[in-house]
Amino acid sequence: MTSITKPKVAHPSLPRNELGLTRRDYEGGMSTLCAGCGHDSITAAIVEAAWGLSLRPEELVKLSGIGCSSKTTAYFVGGAHGFNSVHGRMPSVATGANAANRQLNYIGISGDGDSLSIGLGQLVHAIRRNLNMLYIIENNGVYGLTKGQFSAAADIGSQSKKGEANLQTPIDPTLLALSLGAGFVARGFSGDKKQLVPLIQAGLRHPGFAIIDVLSPCVTFNDHEGSTKSYQYTRDHYHPAVATDFVPKAQAIEVAYDDQTVVALHDGSQLRLRKLDPTFDTTDRVAAYRYIAAKLTEGEHVTGLIHASSTEDHELHTQNRSVAEGLNSVPYSELNPGSAALSKLMARYR
Repeated sequence: MTSITKPKVAHPSLPRNELGLTRRDYEGGMSTLCAGCGHDSITAAIVEAAWGLSLRPEELVKLSGIGCSSKTTAYFVGGAHGFNSVHGRMPSVATGANAANRQLNYIGISGDGDSLSIGLGQLVHAIRRNLNMLYIIENNGVYGLTKGQFSAAADIGSQSKKGEANLQTPIDPTLLALSLGAGFVARGFSGDKKQLVPLIQAGLRHPGFAIIDVLSPCVTFNDHEGSTKSYQYTRDHYHPAVATDFVPKAQAIEVAYDDQTVVALHDGSQLRLRKLDPTFDTTDRVAAYRYIAAKLTEGEHVTGLIHASSTEDHELHTQNRSVAEGLNSVPYSELNPGSAALSKLMARYR
């Protein structure tokens, strides 16, 4: 993926974290995404979260698949390890890397197409295996790299720029994760950094699989009359669509809201968002599922921490009784027991 290198210049008065690093030390290349893309706001939230947690850049692993969202990993923590996998296969790469070195922090960035279409099976098994990682879905309801076709997150009735209506039922990643037993499930909005940063920090610290579905507006291919932009957004109205070969200069949308609000988008259309009730019990998985499902039928997509529970006792390494140190540091003589031991093992399956 292509990015522009930022100059390594930092003002001496910039605040520093416990490691003595500034926020600039957690940045990556300059973004090549469309101006006003919600994904860039998510990048800023990740930078803030990693800096606030004083994560060592060399102890962070960032992974992605294919799509606009998957370019995000080039834009934060330039000193981290990184791997851009093939379409939808990021969870497998993350599983292998985590199995080899459990001492690192793993963060996967994906999109609604990369995760909920071609990569759905990969995502499902990463959840059920309780892989210790933070999985962020940058959700805009379309395939932005291929001119805005519907993704699996598009609402029924949502119209493309050519006027076709989506007739297929959308997949809600939060309901999916809840049904599969994920221990940390949240939803955020790219324009609400105040809420998103602590969600990312909590997800990074959760011992097991943590998923955050982030509503992230696409200002180029899903910003027109008849479109719901993504299933997370319930629209009141839209103005005529802009041409697909022209991207108007725009600023990232940011908003602060206490309970429910209507957010004006670049084209004059609106989104309706609702945060979780403060009395909501995030430890009750069944209640969380019912609450989210009920609000979806009302055309509302709640944001905040949806569910959190301890799943450490069946985290991937715990289930497989792996050694405490990373496999990459175990001597080859211990990893390879020899042909006699392997023959004895294989005899058990005859």
